[in-house]
Amino acid sequence: MKNYAKPGEVMYHVGLSREMLRGAKYALVPGDPGRVEGLAKALDPDAVYVASHREFTSWLARVDGEPVLVMSSGMGGPCITFVVEELGRLGVTTFIRVGTTGSLKEDLNLGDVVISKAAVRLDGASKAYAPAEYPAVADLDVTLALREAARELKVPFGLGITVTTDSFWPGQERYDSFSGYVPRHLQGSLKEWQALGCSNFEMEAATLFTLCSVHGLRAGAICGVVAKRTDSEAVAPPETYKVAEKRFQKVAKRALEKLIAADKD
Repeated sequence: MKNYAKPGEVMYHVGLSREMLRGAKYALVPGDPGRVEGLAKALDPDAVYVASHREFTSWLARVDGEPVLVMSSGMGGPCITFVVEELGRLGVTTFIRVGTTGSLKEDLNLGDVVISKAAVRLDGASKAYAPAEYPAVADLDVTLALREAARELKVPFGLGITVTTDSFWPGQERYDSFSGYVPRHLQGSLKEWQALGCSNFEMEAATLFTLCSVHGLRAGAICGVVAKRTDSEAVAPPETYKVAEKRFQKVAKRALEKLIAADKD
């Protein structure tokens, strides 16, 4: 039996109640609190601020008359567990991660977007919910909505398997850390993921997909490419980030419109 929140009950970590969400069943979850307002207003110019508690900043927008929560998740798998557990208790059923990523493929360029159909579980948090053999798979309807939205809008995109790590540096075989040290078992891992056909590195999708599958919820992910790991470890300049941001904002909104229409039918 699902443990839904009681009327007026405020979730301890995200600082939200059912009343504050106004019936929202859809949530966009960027990692960065600074990304929330712009994303919410891209969905709805009249979007309103709701709350800010810990790393969770929340705004409420409306898309085709439906309330949509836009809330930062913070970085990494452990933060995602708070998002899914507590928003699930508040009645959210569809989660879309919207963020940034490093591409692993030559044909995924800076400013493009990546839609994740599944994720490699190199995180730790999801293992508290399901054994390592359990797949981290995005919801089919959400993924197809994102793909069709990108096609309609003519946004350059890739559809692939994401590698979700707990470490931005050794976990993604980056040598630009404080020490420059990468443990031996991770040296060469970038080329291995490329050889296996994986599309990108990021830090939240696998946890999100696993938890939503376990709890009977829907999840998808779309990320803008701000580092091309086939070329270097460098993160792209701000102007490239802005291009990626505008693209994933437009695609996320169109995908929501498609999901909302399908759910009403």
